[in-house]
Amino acid sequence: MRTTLTEVGSPDTAPSAAGRLLDGQLDRHAEVAAAMRDRLPQVQAVAEELIRRLEAGGVVYTYGNGGSAADAQHLVGELIGRYLRERRPLPAVALIGDAAVVSCIANDYSYDDVFARQIRALARPQDIVVGFSTSGTSPTVVNGLAAARANGACSVAFTSTRGQDLAAAADLAVVVPAEETARIQEMHLLALHLISELVDRWAYETDDETVENA
Repeated sequence: MRTTLTEVGSPDTAPSAAGRLLDGQLDRHAEVAAAMRDRLPQVQAVAEELIRRLEAGGVVYTYGNGGSAADAQHLVGELIGRYLRERRPLPAVALIGDAAVVSCIANDYSYDDVFARQIRALARPQDIVVGFSTSGTSPTVVNGLAAARANGACSVAFTSTRGQDLAAAADLAVVVPAEETARIQEMHLLALHLISELVDRWAYETDDETVENA
């Protein structure tokens, strides 16, 4: 049965239960988004470190599970592709993307090691490793950042108020002031776009082709 706009609440009718539910979700989203202003120094610090590492020839490695895996891939897409401006591609790798490697490690060792083993193999001191975890307790993410630190790479956690221990163990962190998974993921995406804005602008302004054509 198809639900109409009137049934979920419209300007001409009293809001239905579904309409009130959706309004509440939007209100909560706006509340957490407004609270993210206090996290802008964290966002800026991550963007500046990404730029510093990329400028020095480093690579961005990123990973997560489920929706956080999608965030990791999204970040790589923004770096290798572009955010807003035409500029050079930037080196980034999503560690969730190679099914053969992930399944090999999960089968032969442990799923808890699927990212850490890749990081031990790939990450160098000039690189930066970004782990996404809404809970901050996922063993795969915790182990991955520990491997990054062991290799001398910069470790970055995208997490929430539920993940204070993970944030404290990372070199840098973006900590969403919320505990609901949906709101945390929405703010991770917001932070990801804010970071992409700063990185994109830097890459555009320092692109040799851009400078030559200016």
